[in-house]
Amino acid sequence: MSSVTRSRRQVRLSRALGLALTPKAVKHFEKRPYPPGEHGRARRRTESDYAVRLREKQRLRAQYALREKQMARAYEDARKAPGLTGEALVENLETRLDALVLRSGFARTILQARQVVVHRHILVDGKIVDRPSFRVKPGQTLQVKPKSQATVPFQVAAAGAHRDVLPAVPGYIDVQLEKLSSVLVRHPKRAEVPVTCEVQLVVEYYAR
Repeated sequence: MSSVTRSRRQVRLSRALGLALTPKAVKHFEKRPYPPGEHGRARRRTESDYAVRLREKQRLRAQYALREKQMARAYEDARKAPGLTGEALVENLETRLDALVLRSGFARTILQARQVVVHRHILVDGKIVDRPSFRVKPGQTLQVKPKSQATVPFQVAAAGAHRDVLPAVPGYIDVQLEKLSSVLVRHPKRAEVPVTCEVQLVVEYYAR
């Protein structure tokens, strides 16, 4: 799939879900903040509880760019964890390596972050990890490997070029952007995680 086609899909998905998933989608979303299609401007009919829960699940899934199977597995893991399932679900998703690469400012979008990981640019505690789903533990250090740091994309990132489109760095990560290094200092709390989602509705969707 070309980058242009992928970008268009993300814009269309953003409009369908009611939130901007990429920096490029923000501009399109501001111009046309209604769902795509000929009936996009029409007032949405009263939705069923199922439709509301489904959309919320899709919103969360899209923000982490996961396949349905991955999302369902994350829910199952969260369900078995102690405490509130919704809190555990968001924590599980947020401590994925690709999510933390994005939050650290090493990439501009979640898809870029995933590509950076797959292409073996990221070290965790000094070792290359190329699995985007790798679960980072508190105390572990993420770093762009030294050889990659000299390349233009990472020089751009180190200069803080992505900060204009990313949320403020959450309190659970300590980032030294100029060194392209960050540490997950503790487990994320749901209220700090910069995703738009009524997570209880997602839990209700899977628990049905």
